[in-house]
Amino acid sequence: MKNSFTVHDLPLSERPRERLLKLGSEALSSQEILALILGRGIKGESVIVTAQKLLSRFGNLKNLASASVEELTQIKGIGPAKAAQIKATFELSKRLEDSSNEGPKITVKSPEDAIKAAKSLKGKRKEHFLVLCLNTRNHLINTHKVSIGSLDCSIVHPREVFKEAISSTAASVIFVHNHPSGDPTPSEDDIKLTKRLVEAGEIIGIEVLDHIIVCDRDHLSMKAKNLF
Repeated sequence: MKNSFTVHDLPLSERPRERLLKLGSEALSSQEILALILGRGIKGESVIVTAQKLLSRFGNLKNLASASVEELTQIKGIGPAKAAQIKATFELSKRLEDSSNEGPKITVKSPEDAIKAAKSLKGKRKEHFLVLCLNTRNHLINTHKVSIGSLDCSIVHPREVFKEAISSTAASVIFVHNHPSGDPTPSEDDIKLTKRLVEAGEIIGIEVLDHIIVCDRDHLSMKAKNLF
């Protein structure tokens, strides 16, 4: 009888390592990535279940990263060695963020700052939806283009938006999209989408600071207008 369950106890198509090799690391859920880090569960419990317990206990990745070794080892199946693996993983991520921010830093603390960071939207004839990923000091980590829509609409899904933010280890995000019509007034769909993204961000621990609509000669901050 086996003493513990490993990822190899899962069907081949569901194993995190095989999914990563086939689809890329960005296709994995946080639970699957944690399972890969842990490698092995405990007697009677799959490592996938252990990973989910960690996420459930701490609520989101930000809280998990901040947890002490003592707090981590309170979870059944997490001993000092696995707690050390988790802490080391998050420390590497933190150092990567620090190194990527070496040199000139772009600080985004106002709608005007965000517009400068999204200057590529100027003159676009279709709607483009961008995500500005920020660290804990509001320094711009990177900018991701999530979608390109038609002249009057853009298809955006929370999964695609926050996949980029999570992979960038962002602490917060600002959304920017353009209105080719020249009128920055948000549509009902703009407002509904923003509220949906804010709710998704709250669940995973990434704060939505603003959603800015830009035109060639004007802009509107949905946060300033209390629209979410």
